[in-house]
Amino acid sequence: MNQLFTVTGMTCGHCEKAVTRAIQQADPQAEVKIDRSQNLVEVESTQPRETLAHAITEEGYAVAA
Repeated sequence: MNQLFTVTGMTCGHCEKAVTRAIQQADPQAEVKIDRSQNLVEVESTQPRETLAHAITEEGYAVAA
């Protein structure tokens, strides 16, 4: 299932890697695409949206509702 998140606080490549790593810890099979300039994180995953959003926020980034 394809899911789109608006994530604020990503300012560099390290931030992108941290968000990707957090998502892939929740779902190792997840495919993650990030457009930092638009604050968008697109995830192809079978995990529920809440699980992925929680993983992102635990990493220290804000997920818009």
